[in-house]
Order: sequence, then structure tokens, then C-alpha cells
Amino acid sequence: MTAEPVAAGSKALDELCINTVRVLSMEAVQRANSGHPGAPMGQAAICYALWTRHLHHNPSDPTWEGRDRFVLSCGHASMLLYSLLHLSGYDLSLEDIRDFRQWGSRTPGHPEYGDTPGVETTTGPLGQGVGNAVGMALAQAHLAAEFGRSGHDLFNHRIYFLAGDGDLMEGVSHEVASLAGHHRLGNLIGIYDDNRITIDGETSLTLSDDPAMRFEAYGWHVQRVGDGNDLKELDRALDAAKADPRPSLIIVRTHIGYGSPNKQDTAAAHGAPLGEEEIKLTKEKLGWEYDEAFTIPVTALEQWRRCRERGGVMQAAWQQTWDGYAAEYPELANEYVRRARRELPTGWENALPDLAGEGTIATRAASGMVLNAIAGVLPELVGGSADLSGSNNTMIKGAPHMSQTDPAGRNLLFGVREHGMGAIMNGMYLHGGLRPYGGTFLVFSDYMRPSIRMAALMGLETVYVFTHDSIGLGEDGPTHQPIEMLAALRAIPNLVVIRPADATETVEAWRAAVERKGGPVALSLTRQKVPTLDRSVLASAAGLAQGGYILSEPKGEPQALILASGSEVALALEAQLELESKGVAARVVSMPCMEFFAEQPQSYRNEVLPPHISPRVAIEAAHPMSWHKWVGDRGSVVGIDRFGASAPAGRLYEEFGITAGAAVARVREMV
Repeated sequence: MTAEPVAAGSKALDELCINTVRVLSMEAVQRANSGHPGAPMGQAAICYALWTRHLHHNPSDPTWEGRDRFVLSCGHASMLLYSLLHLSGYDLSLEDIRDFRQWGSRTPGHPEYGDTPGVETTTGPLGQGVGNAVGMALAQAHLAAEFGRSGHDLFNHRIYFLAGDGDLMEGVSHEVASLAGHHRLGNLIGIYDDNRITIDGETSLTLSDDPAMRFEAYGWHVQRVGDGNDLKELDRALDAAKADPRPSLIIVRTHIGYGSPNKQDTAAAHGAPLGEEEIKLTKEKLGWEYDEAFTIPVTALEQWRRCRERGGVMQAAWQQTWDGYAAEYPELANEYVRRARRELPTGWENALPDLAGEGTIATRAASGMVLNAIAGVLPELVGGSADLSGSNNTMIKGAPHMSQTDPAGRNLLFGVREHGMGAIMNGMYLHGGLRPYGGTFLVFSDYMRPSIRMAALMGLETVYVFTHDSIGLGEDGPTHQPIEMLAALRAIPNLVVIRPADATETVEAWRAAVERKGGPVALSLTRQKVPTLDRSVLASAAGLAQGGYILSEPKGEPQALILASGSEVALALEAQLELESKGVAARVVSMPCMEFFAEQPQSYRNEVLPPHISPRVAIEAAHPMSWHKWVGDRGSVVGIDRFGASAPAGRLYEEFGITAGAAVARVREMV
């Protein structure tokens, strides 16, 4: 059973359907007195052709596994997407459209994943959506290769993105487009809205490169459509894109603010309401016969709503194929369903290794051991690093690289593309079926920060493997030594940062990362070797799940608290012994994750950090900003608030005063 495209109406009906999008968009922006009317007005015909004739989607079931994905990378054109969703029959009411950009509405200023049915990803920071689309396409290719079987055409959906000039100006688009061409992602189709206008004026003010030549150089199939309102030409280009084995870019010449007599093709149509008088003139020029705002012509709605019928037929056909697949390959089907539901296999944690006897080992090396131990029971773990696999220990041994010839490979080499890596990881997760991880040096988390922030905003359960996490990396010097990065990452809401003290805490860090729900996790790991702590005399590393825990108690009633994370926990234990020799009883608290600790009941936090014990000293080879919340006004932090230097790690710790002796001196001053 094959679903036919929504039949083209008369030219007048098609035009009415397109103009309905334009009018809805400019009226919602006007009502909100805020927003971007121009792009939706220029892009309306493109999306009418795409959504009614090419896109495989079912408005009655926005999460149907077999659907195509549509990413509005130019998220400021959000009213375009909301209009498409409402008109085609998704669960988005006209009242929601009226509430555009209002408190608590389902139509926020930029599309937000999880807020609005049919929104595949949060977009707005330009270029992120292009990266997400590439990630979705990689995920689709991987899953098709892993689960696809002859005679069951289930995993053949496509990824579409709509981008503007700003998306392609942003550096992240270069990174991800290059990788997409390298992987020959024929399931990826991009549409470039070439309206030649930015907020500051014509694109010629800042842009003179040729996007067609650029994408051809990446290995993409490139076409041009000279008139963004020519439905036949748009259909032809989309059909050709679907038939080509390469990723495709369709460059479409459009007119921002199309139909506005005074603001079309001007920056004035970009980021501000048109104004009541201009809206009236625009309606006249478009031949719009309805004076009352938010009027949707019955014939236009009927035509748009045929997307529901078409989508239902497509989903029913897909379901029939799925049923046959599940009958023939029940184990594969069950595994796919488990992953689609984001469920962990029963007993997966039994694969976690026991690293208690590892001796002195870098936590990055311990992380690699854990990853390889659990990879066999968590096949959804797919990832790699930004050209640092050996340094980050992110390679799954024995697994092939993901490539155009072997898309089922689990080791994804991102190249030196940290920002693109983050955006691609987000897209892979959003697609479903995979749990992506990506690695680089902690200092380069700054290069991918916008993508990390978007993952936290969307609540994606991605995992970042950040190694070389302090001046302890040594001779590479200040360019590679992170100082402010831990504080910066800890400031991102909904991001969990875990800095394990030793090999056993690293095991628990990975356990927490895998079990984390509703947000990403950043692992902060050492280059230098650190001792594996003797857990026969110290508290179990399982305390990591509470974020902070009592690692070592003094012989008497504690008079002071020493807090530390990561490689500095060993220094805290040294300081405890030295203080004991001087008659000061100090408790050592391992604080691998401030976010987990903040989530604990106040009673637990008071137990670990008793309010009556005021001499508190924290030790961390990073900027001290994060620690003041925990040490209080009378506390002190042994940290570093200047750039590092090139020298062996031990010498650096001495020169910068990050030593057990420094902690002892601070405690004695306060006691």
C-alpha cells in the first residue's frame, strides 16, 4: 500500500494554502509584537511542497519510527514551523498560534524540543540544526545497516533541513557538512533559503562565497531553484535529491517578507513585526479576502489536513512491514524496541569492571577500560572523539569505524571538529536508537559549548569524555591546560559534571552516566596517573552517586573539612595525615559531582558537611569559583585562577601551590 502525495489542487488552491502560512505567520508575530515574519513568508511555498508531497510524516503520530525528520535550522522562522504543524493536523491549536512567544505557550520564540509535538530539535543558535540533521542522518544510516534486512524496507527514512544564510555562515555548518559529504549521506537533504538579506542588510555586505561550489567541494549533490514559489521546480529538485546517493543541497532563491509591498527584500522584514498597516497592504497584494486575524480558509485547511490521511496510510504500510520483520527477526525487533524506548538491558551493570587493583592509573585510561567493558552489553553506545581517540581512550576495541562503506561501525571519527561533534551527537540522540558519546581535551569543551548547552536545554542523555583535565597534563602548556572550564561547565543548567578521583570512582562515573535520565553528563578525566585508593579502609566509590561523600574520617571528632575532586583527592588524603600529626582532626570529602550533591536532601548534605564545622578547605586544580558554595564564607579554596605553564606536572603543582602542604596551612590558619 503506497501513499500518494497530497494531490495538487488548482493553482489558486495551492496559492491559498501557501498564503495561509504567510498570513498566519505575520499575524502571530504582530500579535506577539515580537518575532521574525520575513523568513516564513518567503519559505512558505518550499514547505508546502515538501510537507504535502515529499515528507513522510503522520501528524496523528509525531513519534512514528518510520517518519522522515524535518529540522528548521533557521529557528527564528519558528512561526513557519508552527503554521505547518497546525495546518497539517498536529496537536497544535489555533489558540497555541495566538499565544506565540507568551509565557507557558507551546509556541515559544524558537522551536523547543519537547514543548511542541512535531518539533524534532531545539533550534535558534544558527548552524546547530544543520549539525543535528547530519547527526540524525548518521544515526539513520547506522541503524539501517545494523537492523535492516532484505525484504523489510523499514529504515529508509530521510532527514530534511531548512537553513538560511546565517546557518551557513556559522562555522559549525562547515564542520558538519564536510563530514556528511565524507560519509556520503544520501539520506540527507538540505534546503538553503537564499533570500540574500540579514539583519544588518544585504548578505553582500559580509558574504561573497559561492555556497554551491562550497558544498560541491564537500561532495554534496547541489541544485538551484530560481524561484522559491515554483512548485513544479521544487518538486523536480526534491525528486532529484532523493534519487542521488550523495547528501543534497537545494539552493532556492526566495524573497524575504514575500508579498509585503514596502518590506519585501529588506532587512525590515527580518526580525520585527510588519505593522498593522503593512499587514493590511500585504493581504491586499496577496489577494487575501479575510480581514479578521487568524482566519483559516476552509478549503485551505482541508487541503493541508490531507497530510493526516496520507500519513496514516504511510504509517499503516510501514507497520505492516514491521510486523513481518518482527515475525522473521524477533530478537532484532525486540532489541530495536528496547533502544527506541531508551531502556537499559537487565543486568547491564554486571559488565562494569572491578578496577580496585589497578594501582596507579590515569582516570582517562580507566575510562577506556570501563567503556570497552560495557560496550558489549550496550550496543547503542556509539561515538569517538575529535581526532584524539588514543588520548581520550574512546575507541571500542574490535569494532569497525563508521564509514560510508560500513555505516554500522561503532567508532565514529569526528575529525578535528569539536563544535560539529557536539551538534552531531545531539542529532544522533534525537533520532533515537543510539546513545552517543564524544571525547576531546577538557580545554576544548569551549569549542563545543553551544552544542553542550543545547543538549542540556533539551535534556539529551549524551556523554562527553573530557580528558587532560588540569595543569596535570604538563608539558603541553597553558594553551591546553584548562583553568576555567570546570566552573564554566558547572554553570550550565541540567549538565552533570563528574570528576572522578581514581579508577574505582571512574567506574561509578560511567555507571552514573549510563543511568542518567533527562540530561547530558561530562566526565572530567586526568592525563596523569593517580593512585587507586584503598577502599578497604576508605569509603566505597559508590558514594559518587550522591555527588559528595565522606571518604575518610579522622580518629577523633572532625575539627575541619577538606573537600576535593579528581586528582586532588589524593592530596586531600595526604593533608589529612599531616594535620593529624599536628593534632588537627580533618574529615576528607570526595566531591566528584556537585550537581548530584546539590540534589541530595539537606539532611544528607548536613551529614557530609556539618554546618557547625566551619574550617573548610577545597582543593582542585582549576578556578576556585565553583567551590565557594560548599566551603562558605569562612572557607578557602586551593585552586588556580591564572593560566598554567609548560613544565612537568609535578613541578606545575608545586609552582602553583596546589599541594597537600597548602591545604594544611589553610586549615591551620582557620582552626
